[in-house]
Amino acid sequence: MSKNVKDMTHGSPARLIVTFALPLMLGNIFQQLYTMTDAAIVGQFAGTDALGALGSADWLCWLVFGVIGGFMQGFSILVAQRFGGGDMRLMRRSVSTLVILAGIVAVVFTAAGLILTVPLLRLMGTLERVFDLAAAYLHILYGGICVTAAYNLLSSLLRALGNSRSPLIAMVAASVTNIALDLLFVVVFHWSVIGAAAATVIAQGVATVICLMAVLKLEPLRFQKGEFTFHRGDAGQLLKLAAPMAFQNTMISVGGMAVQKVLNGLGYLYVTGFTATNKLYGLLEAAAVSFGYAITTYTGQNLGAGRFDRIRSGMRKAALIAFVTALCLTGVMFLAGRPCLSLFIASSADPGVMEVAVKYLHYMAAALFILYFLYVYRSALQGMGDTFMPMLSGLAECVMRVGASWLLTLPALLGPEGIYFAEPAAWTGAAILLVISYFHRERALEKEFQSKKEVSP
Repeated sequence: MSKNVKDMTHGSPARLIVTFALPLMLGNIFQQLYTMTDAAIVGQFAGTDALGALGSADWLCWLVFGVIGGFMQGFSILVAQRFGGGDMRLMRRSVSTLVILAGIVAVVFTAAGLILTVPLLRLMGTLERVFDLAAAYLHILYGGICVTAAYNLLSSLLRALGNSRSPLIAMVAASVTNIALDLLFVVVFHWSVIGAAAATVIAQGVATVICLMAVLKLEPLRFQKGEFTFHRGDAGQLLKLAAPMAFQNTMISVGGMAVQKVLNGLGYLYVTGFTATNKLYGLLEAAAVSFGYAITTYTGQNLGAGRFDRIRSGMRKAALIAFVTALCLTGVMFLAGRPCLSLFIASSADPGVMEVAVKYLHYMAAALFILYFLYVYRSALQGMGDTFMPMLSGLAECVMRVGASWLLTLPALLGPEGIYFAEPAAWTGAAILLVISYFHRERALEKEFQSKKEVSP
């Protein structure tokens, strides 16, 4: 087998998951690094209005790019399962079909994003002082959707085949490119958020090229003559897996947009303070996302091979590793949160911005272990082909996030302080549903597999 792919159906589950996740973790850290660099450079050199514009655009970015990422990750689940089952011809057939579907998704979302930017910003009650900057930022990012979709597709394919090294290289190159272009466009050319958006799109293009070169070298993806076709049956399976994941991310985004609307009503200090903390949130989440990708690939391949014993063993170890990682990050944020936030908040800013940011960071850090469990069990369900319950968990996140932000901020309850509980409440509601669903799914699949074995000749 090619050294650029990894069979996760043999060997130590903990070692496989950790060694697969580490490059992804580093890649996600670099990805968050260039997101944080955007915010840090914009906040320090373009002012707090520009930083507020980034915050106002955050959930609309997540809405579109989260949905696209959900489609691409969902498409790759079938690839991981067929790779684990050892049928390379069938796997290539699913790849050719998903490439065509991905192209359609990218074009549709580019058009929708460009058309709906201004109406959605209005719907969220975006502050007038940052409205034009937020709209300009989103228009450039949405104009680059096809590039971002291509990167997500290629990196998902690489991960499905056990290659986490190439996405790391792509993200390192993208981060370096983004930081260099941020400094040029924002600091030297004074293009404010427009420069930050342009730098992000170009950096994604660099990552796409690197991932494409890696995919073209993979032996299992070398198509024979006549193999690259659109298969309607596979298209149905791919959409059945991917559509719930896209809807899941949509629900999470809708909840986030509702919180942003509440923040906009609370005023400038909350909008800017939450923006600064949310840039660190991406970094805190990076390890959870990486464990999630590793677990999706691990469970997908082992499901294809019928190795339920390995799925159970791997999940126990993954949950423990995730818990310890979350506790370590919580400690770091309580000790060094304020200095980290000062990277985004200029010393000349209103002191109230920093106080809001620090308080929000502490609330999130204390509940971080819940977020990590959420990713572990959601990813395991997705790897085992269940994208419906993760979709419902996205709905649960939305309901809890909106409920907490709207109800707890009422003057009769906690007032503005209630907004700090929105994220922990969302994570808790989703995690409870996912843990229960995972154990039910695992038992049901094993029973089904054993029944098929017994009736086989």
